[in-house]
Amino acid sequence: MKEQFEGIKRLLDERGLRYEVSEHEPVYTSQDAARIRGEDIRTGVKALIFKTKDSFILCLVPGDRKIDMKKMKAVIKGDAHLANPQEVLECTGCEVGSVHPIGAIMDVGRTYADKRILDNEYVNFNAGLHTASIRMKSKDFMDIVKPEIVDYSR
Repeated sequence: MKEQFEGIKRLLDERGLRYEVSEHEPVYTSQDAARIRGEDIRTGVKALIFKTKDSFILCLVPGDRKIDMKKMKAVIKGDAHLANPQEVLECTGCEVGSVHPIGAIMDVGRTYADKRILDNEYVNFNAGLHTASIRMKSKDFMDIVKPEIVDYSR
């Protein structure tokens, strides 16, 4: 898990992107993360791993929203289910609740991001650990993550 954290920082540094790291007490929910960060929950990016018939996909959604499964299945043109904790760990190297949103350094096929993530100037996300978060500009975040931007939240 520490490897994921270091990998994120290395990638952001290599690209010359500005970001802030905060270390904090362990958090496991979007509500707790927003409280401990002192940020609006809407700026948080939840990273959820879904399993399709033949791959894992990474779905990103603002902290105050949920994925609408009907919309998501239409977006991915197929069926998917939330990966179980063991599958998440195997796919990402992270425990559930600490998964970061940068699919390029994990074993995921595609990355989708709800368009509402761009509603905020800054985003906050778990950095592969329950005890570390990263804050950066939304535009830079999307440039590094390179997701397919979709509308699948409620």
